[in-house]
Amino acid sequence: MTEHQSTQTMKPATAAKKLGVYLDATPADFRDGTVTRAELNALQADPPQWLRDLRRDGPHPRPVVAAKLGVSIAGLRRGGVTEALTTEQIEALKEERPEWLERERAVQADVRKEAARVKKLHAERAAGAEG
Repeated sequence: MTEHQSTQTMKPATAAKKLGVYLDATPADFRDGTVTRAELNALQADPPQWLRDLRRDGPHPRPVVAAKLGVSIAGLRRGGVTEALTTEQIEALKEERPEWLERERAVQADVRKEAARVKKLHAERAAGAEG
């Protein structure tokens, strides 16, 4: 019995998400085809110039914008940011420090504190159950 391994492919949107780039900013040949797992691995291991440029300058997808600003994706939406932003636009927002950004950063900080508190509580309970 011979083993036949099929080539796993993904839609360009999935590959762009895994690469952390905004799909609409990728080259047409990337957007219009499918990406194999091997191609994705090659792009990650040795990114071509277009991928390096996108990662450095943007436009960036919402998860990347949110991470760079230190807010949640929902916080971006509440702040009125619905489009992809370039690195330059993100840096400008950081410098301007609009009220919504400061508020959402505070919310995000509270969320992180609560998550850490809950994680510590679970760890303490687990340690107590073992002992």
